[in-house]
Amino acid sequence: MNLTEGPRRRVVIHDPTLRDGHHAVRHVLDREQLSRYAAAADAAGVPVVEVGHGNGLGASSLQVGRAALSDDEMLTVVREALPNSKMGVFMLPGWGTARDLSRALDHGADVVRLGTHCTEGDLAERHLGLLRDAGAEAQCLLLMSHMADAGRLAEECRRLAGFGATAVGIFDSSGHYLPPDVTERVSAIVAAVDVPVIFHGHNNLGMAVANSVAAAQAGAGIIDACARGFGAGAGNTQLEVVVPVLERMGFETGIDLYALLDAAELAERELMEAPPAIDSVSLVSGLAGVFSGFKSRVLDIAGREGVDPRDVFFELGRRQAVAGQEDLIVDVALGLRGART
Repeated sequence: MNLTEGPRRRVVIHDPTLRDGHHAVRHVLDREQLSRYAAAADAAGVPVVEVGHGNGLGASSLQVGRAALSDDEMLTVVREALPNSKMGVFMLPGWGTARDLSRALDHGADVVRLGTHCTEGDLAERHLGLLRDAGAEAQCLLLMSHMADAGRLAEECRRLAGFGATAVGIFDSSGHYLPPDVTERVSAIVAAVDVPVIFHGHNNLGMAVANSVAAAQAGAGIIDACARGFGAGAGNTQLEVVVPVLERMGFETGIDLYALLDAAELAERELMEAPPAIDSVSLVSGLAGVFSGFKSRVLDIAGREGVDPRDVFFELGRRQAVAGQEDLIVDVALGLRGART
């Protein structure tokens, strides 16, 4: 696909549809769904297809949701469906362990991602060492990155690269950013490291594609995007939109447009009840700066306790809740109910 002429800079597209999308369907994708989408993405030339529980390796649990398949089953199915594309996995230290990483490598994971809170990159040091020793392509991303300024994010990424990360970057975990926020942070990180920089956007404020373009223009070399935006809350950067937009702006992705559109159609038809939408709760989640993956649990608990889910999100934002602190949702809902009586 070549929608513009002249010099073109390569951007690698990383597709977490089969991992981040799990948040939207309570982690219940089955073998056939995983296999069929992975094969379609592979046929389109998507460079990296990521798979797993929404919260990553080792995260299937009562607290954040049981997956329909084990990590081993998911990795086996998707690996078989990717003769050309790389297979990616994601892990949050604390949810997953070194043993989970080793098993993922044994199953043929090509790209291993670690995620930490935006000011706690040190938590990835030991796991990055293990992956470096194994010769793996080990990337690291900072979650809830809007909670830190550009200088702090750049310093964290510089240290992660020093620990052995082959690429570093940021998650807009709550869909809170506007393009100038992304430009400032990505530019600072690009200036601080000599490895590729990653941007992963969420669409709570309708800015995911614009933010991803801003990241690429600021020097990010890896952009995350999901078919139909399939992901937590209001969804992620929409894959089949951001790819032709980047191509039109002069970037090279190496992805076949028609095959990508076919993969997106398959994803909408077979993976989800409906594509993600920016509803009132998702919008408030973005404004409050709260992890998009909290949406389902906030709605469940707010309904049970008879409180407004929007109030729950704003209070979680005031408390600076982060992924893994789902128990706070109950505390907040009970507090709001108590304050009303």
